[in-house]
Amino acid sequence: MPRRTPIAAPPTDPVRGRLRRGVALLTAAAMLTACVSTREARIGGDDGDACRPQLVALDSTGNFFAEDILRGAAVGAVSGALIGGLLAAATGQRGSGIAAGAAIGAVGGGVVGGTAGYLTARQQQATDQASLNLAVAGDLAAENAQLDRTQFAFDQLMDCRFRSAEQIRADLRSGRLARPQAAAAMDNIRARTQRDIQLAQTINGQIASRGAQFDTAIDSIAPDVKQAAAQPTRAVPAQPRDAVKLYLRPDAASPEVAQLPARERVTLRPARNGFAQVETSSGLRGYAAAQSFPEARRLEARPAVADGGDVRSLAASNIARRDNFAESVGTAERLTAQGQGFELAS
Repeated sequence: MPRRTPIAAPPTDPVRGRLRRGVALLTAAAMLTACVSTREARIGGDDGDACRPQLVALDSTGNFFAEDILRGAAVGAVSGALIGGLLAAATGQRGSGIAAGAAIGAVGGGVVGGTAGYLTARQQQATDQASLNLAVAGDLAAENAQLDRTQFAFDQLMDCRFRSAEQIRADLRSGRLARPQAAAAMDNIRARTQRDIQLAQTINGQIASRGAQFDTAIDSIAPDVKQAAAQPTRAVPAQPRDAVKLYLRPDAASPEVAQLPARERVTLRPARNGFAQVETSSGLRGYAAAQSFPEARRLEARPAVADGGDVRSLAASNIARRDNFAESVGTAERLTAQGQGFELAS
């Protein structure tokens, strides 16, 4: 039998092959980035922490923000890498030039996926401006509901930590704990609180990144909403006539974190629920009843945010919720860094 001549494989294009491999690597990297770590990796296993239920609740609310943000960034990065690499190859570049083009495209794509990507996707799905507004309003309503859950979870966790610290002080006063034991227990509570705040800062960063997507849409649909929210509030110098309790949150049911002596010079800013945000000369921040300061009458009222169903009201309340959560985390971080609320002597 005559020997068959094997059919030669078509010549491979090394440039195209490198591009395919590069895009595959970037795709895999984006998919790995999009993977959310396990709960144990984020907050550790259950080691008998009295505030474990509140910690788990906060961590669980963060999944909502992390998953959606990373998915948008991954899609943008992969498509950007593909476009960047193809453009580099089309212009005759080789090897490292293609890799550089893909990398630049990935960075650019990630930015687009993280900010303009949301608005662009909604615009493509909408048939007119009314349907676009309705879709964004629905997304904002869902976002606001999740922000409320995250704020509540963080408040509950911080309440648990600060009340645990107060219990240690009570046990020390009553003799149920010796001072070395109380000091060790307080150090443990403070270290746990610092880790809690790191988790909250991570979630806050995810909220801010996701908020940038909504801000792009808000700028397009109702730009004056963001302009109004960006108006700074005027600070007012003040001195309390009597000693004043400072609270962790603008809520008398929240833990007391410090006490201002009478006549101490402080700075007031408007807060919610009839409270003022108080800042001392040392940088300590907390909340006190506004009526404790005669100067509080000069504070500009913090604008109330109505939770209407229209896109403008939802946008305004979304910005306010994001700001409130960031403010809560920042206040807890400052207090913990200064040791306020974690002293052995009350």
